[in-house]
Amino acid sequence: MLGIAAAATFMSAPGQSFSVAAFVDPMLADLKLQRTNYSVAYMVATLIGGCALPFVGRLVDRLGARKVLPVVTLGLGTACAWMSQLTGEFGLYVGFTMIRCLGQGSLTLIANWIVGEWFHTYRGRAAGICGVGGTLSVLIVPQLNSLLINSYGWREAWMMLGASVVVCLVLPAIVFLRDRPEALGLLPDWEFPKIKTVAATELPEETARLAAVELLNKEQSFTVSEALRCSAFWKVASVVATVSLVGTGLIFHQVSILADVGVSREMAITCLGVQACAATFSTLLAGYLIDRMEARYVLACSMLLEICALLLLLFLPSPGWAFVYSALLGLHGGIIRSAGSMVWINYFGRRFQGSIQGISMSLMVLAAAFGPVPVALSVDYTGNYRAALMLFLALPTIAGIAVLSAAPPKKSVAK
Repeated sequence: MLGIAAAATFMSAPGQSFSVAAFVDPMLADLKLQRTNYSVAYMVATLIGGCALPFVGRLVDRLGARKVLPVVTLGLGTACAWMSQLTGEFGLYVGFTMIRCLGQGSLTLIANWIVGEWFHTYRGRAAGICGVGGTLSVLIVPQLNSLLINSYGWREAWMMLGASVVVCLVLPAIVFLRDRPEALGLLPDWEFPKIKTVAATELPEETARLAAVELLNKEQSFTVSEALRCSAFWKVASVVATVSLVGTGLIFHQVSILADVGVSREMAITCLGVQACAATFSTLLAGYLIDRMEARYVLACSMLLEICALLLLLFLPSPGWAFVYSALLGLHGGIIRSAGSMVWINYFGRRFQGSIQGISMSLMVLAAAFGPVPVALSVDYTGNYRAALMLFLALPTIAGIAVLSAAPPKKSVAK
């Protein structure tokens, strides 16, 4: 289950900004599109795709990942095939909408859902391992895309991406994936119900299954409306939205932002690898920590790392410090991959986790759509990036202070 979740996170790449970035220049040259129109299409598609995620979350809660994951995977493969056949701007809007909703949003949501259902005591560590799939994707896919485009062309590269998604996910999901451990007479973390220790093997499988379901029913779970009424939901949401907005703005314009402080294009691209390596480490560490302390403290540390990265970028002593800046960003982003994905189920329970995560991811995707805008406006109106970076610095400061007071909510538990 964990392997499938990690693979789904890795294969969400076709809908992620770090993957799409490799296609921008060759597509613009071939389709004769203006960069502004291309960027607007990407922003509009991200907004539309983000609005669809609460529906996807409810669908996973109702039908389970075993049914939804193959459908989403086939849809993403189809979306990649659509991108390979583009001839104009309208088709670009349709294609971007499909890959952003199905790739960036839905596959990541489903992966988190699987981890949340199958793990409890080791949930954070499992989320860390799952998140490594995402950091490896950042490390591998952009270079792979560049190689495929240079060797075969951007249309063929889209086709190969789509085929790889389908091959890697559809059959494993159908054959191996199960939605919940209770259906197999188990509890999360691959444990047997404690009641089995009393009668050992004399208990029939159905009795064990019912015992597991009974224990699940006693677990604290919030409905969507109850979660939305909790201040903790919005404080945590402010963190993931800030990470998405600021991170997307910085990554989207990374080459030009670093060039403004004397960093070469080659070094700026190398910094992405440094960022991915640091994120791999912090993803695993944050997963370990979230099993041992409240998620709000781990998330506040993420905001502190982002603040340090932005301060360093504002006052970069020399170009070589760009590697330190990238490492800080990677450490900060890795924390969100594990702690930021599991905080929702830790705070609001398993029963409606897909629906609640669908709303949180929708907010995250919507924030990402606006991330590049402040940076572009700062350059257009002031001639440099300082105004945008100052704005970006304020956001994690506010979110970090807010999340420190986001204690896990309590409700009465059925006896």
